[in-house]
Amino acid sequence: MANSTIEKPPHWSSFEKIIFRFFLIYLLLQALPLDWKYWANIFKIDWFHPTLTDLFNISRYTPQLLSSYMAGDYWGLNTFADWSILALIALIGTLAWSVFDRGTPRAYDRWYYFLRVILRYRLALGVIAYGYLKLFPLQSPPPTLSDLNTPYGDLSAWKIFSLSLGVAPSFESFLGFVEILAGLLLLYRKTVFIATFIILSFTGNVFLSNLAYEGGEATYSLYLIQFALVLLAYDAPRLYTLLTLERAAVPARFKPEYVTNYGSIGRMVLKLGFLLFFVVLYGQRAYTQYRMGGYQFSSRSGLLREGFYDVSSFVYDGKELPYVSKSSLRWRNVVVEKWPTLSIQTAVGLKPDTHNVEVIHRNDEAKAYEFAGNGARRYYRCEKNDGGGLTLNALQNHNELTKFSFSTIFLSDSTIRLIGKDAAQKVIDIHLRKIDKKYLLKEAKKVGRRSQLIL
Repeated sequence: MANSTIEKPPHWSSFEKIIFRFFLIYLLLQALPLDWKYWANIFKIDWFHPTLTDLFNISRYTPQLLSSYMAGDYWGLNTFADWSILALIALIGTLAWSVFDRGTPRAYDRWYYFLRVILRYRLALGVIAYGYLKLFPLQSPPPTLSDLNTPYGDLSAWKIFSLSLGVAPSFESFLGFVEILAGLLLLYRKTVFIATFIILSFTGNVFLSNLAYEGGEATYSLYLIQFALVLLAYDAPRLYTLLTLERAAVPARFKPEYVTNYGSIGRMVLKLGFLLFFVVLYGQRAYTQYRMGGYQFSSRSGLLREGFYDVSSFVYDGKELPYVSKSSLRWRNVVVEKWPTLSIQTAVGLKPDTHNVEVIHRNDEAKAYEFAGNGARRYYRCEKNDGGGLTLNALQNHNELTKFSFSTIFLSDSTIRLIGKDAAQKVIDIHLRKIDKKYLLKEAKKVGRRSQLIL
């Protein structure tokens, strides 16, 4: 139990009390993990060996009412419809509280203080978690070979934005440093104003970027912005008085006084636990994931030699299809990644997958970043079949060419023959010829971007 001290007697008007009651209930419903579905996932975690996925999902909490959690790794995101329900609950709670309210002004100061503490740590958790994904450039990796062989117009606006960040890993790391710095500043009362100013500038830009580039993080970034606005509002009047009105501003000196030492010790233990768990341990897990190659792509090695392959011959059901064929059956070129992904370009494009919410999947098969936002190529996961050849399984749900099974014949170091069947059991005979292509991004990395470069 904590008493409180304040520099001068507090004053709360009746209107201010009503507004505060509403926002107190609403913000606590937003910030505190009260959703049983969230806790059901928490209890599944191996707390002796938590993964980056586990820690990120904890940081990503948002209350779920109308929206539901998807199966697997993704814990879901709330929507504005959920926010509306929370606001309705807060309104009902405000009316009931107003009828029975007996709180003194000093009690309202205590509630306001502890609300700010909860919002500070919730906001710090959110920005630090994303900060580490940028500090060790994980969120937006460099373009894949498939991306480099995709026409600009066949990439979604969001994918172009992400790839633009991925080609500048140093800048991405700087952005991550800014987020982590702001999160750490939130942990100390005297630097909260600086932290919220940084977060509103940074996360506000994230929000606008997601709107402009059709990203999937607009709702979550606005979710964090609302907390920053509430924290900033506490110091904003004094800043206005000092800088605009040029008058002396009374500093905010309210802080809790604990009757016993247990409250003070408990506060320090909780802060230390937060730092160890969500700063040190989370940072170590993020760095380890970075050293392992990131989380956006499969962690396994590929089964074919990485590179770009031209499809010089394509025989389908006994009939050779010309290169200029308008059919979606005829492969034009194939890109083999260094992990077990193979992408194919045909004459017919696809509607890009725009599911671009940040998710750290545990299973390789669920990782969608490489094909999300790409409307020119069909992506497949390569597996060895019983005959020692290859089985290709489509990664996109809307890909009508779902599965192939091939025998693999290496005619030379640069030529591969694939003989097999598709999902309709039609026989296919394909010749792939590897072309030694050069890419500006990769060549510039070898000699430096400011050096003379000849392709």
